[in-house]
Amino acid sequence: MSLAASRIDPTAQVASGARLGTGVEIGPFCTVGPDVTLGDDVRLHSHVVVAGHTTLGAGTAVFPFAVLGMPPQSVHYKGEPSRLILGANCVVREHVTMNIGTAGGHMETRVGDNGFFMAASHVAHDCVVGNNVVFANNATLAGHVAIGDNVFLGGLSAVHQFARVGEGAIVGGMCGVRHDLIPYGAMVEGRPGIGGLNIIGLKRRGVPRPSIHALRAAYRELFYGGGTLADRTERVATDFADDSHVMRLIDFVRSAGKRRLMVPHDVDNGGEADAG
Repeated sequence: MSLAASRIDPTAQVASGARLGTGVEIGPFCTVGPDVTLGDDVRLHSHVVVAGHTTLGAGTAVFPFAVLGMPPQSVHYKGEPSRLILGANCVVREHVTMNIGTAGGHMETRVGDNGFFMAASHVAHDCVVGNNVVFANNATLAGHVAIGDNVFLGGLSAVHQFARVGEGAIVGGMCGVRHDLIPYGAMVEGRPGIGGLNIIGLKRRGVPRPSIHALRAAYRELFYGGGTLADRTERVATDFADDSHVMRLIDFVRSAGKRRLMVPHDVDNGGEADAG
């Protein structure tokens, strides 16, 4: 798409190699680099920087002083041509930062569709973020973090590098997520572990009542039952094999990452568990 077919403020700096879709709007004092792709109807309000090998999906809106696609904040980055891919219909508010990947990770930072990133939230290098997420003000991801679909991160929360937050989970304001938080889990301020299930979120997304009951029963068995975590996981997988929501939880536990699994704060082990 030619630059002339888009609405570009005369104070904006758009490199000649940038690829612009139909209906793109670039406001005052924005900077768009030569390796950037802006999908149809993307809007950069003003004072936005989009750099590096960065793609913004159709309909995404970026507000003033956001910086997308700059090099990662990593001493291991050596200038490799890594990428940032941001999905469609995202809202990126003021002072949000998202970095490209590294050779030590996926060479890519990827963010899904329909995300709402409030002011000063941060997505670090090599993160994978799902669809329909909400990051409240100053929510921060370290490098190599995986965030599932429909996750809510509260204001001033932070997720440790390589940690995973499962789909449908909610993290309260000012929480530090040191280890993997299960799908549909809830973490509350001032507690080192899981505070229960995100029942309100499940109801809002229309999860059937029988599945919510099954998740509650699976949660109790998984964290309060007898035997090792591996034993409990297999019992839950057998007992609830027909429930897709429970099986997503089980798949998450089975696919253990580099961090330990977070457990309920009233389980007497400091809020975390080994997979065995």
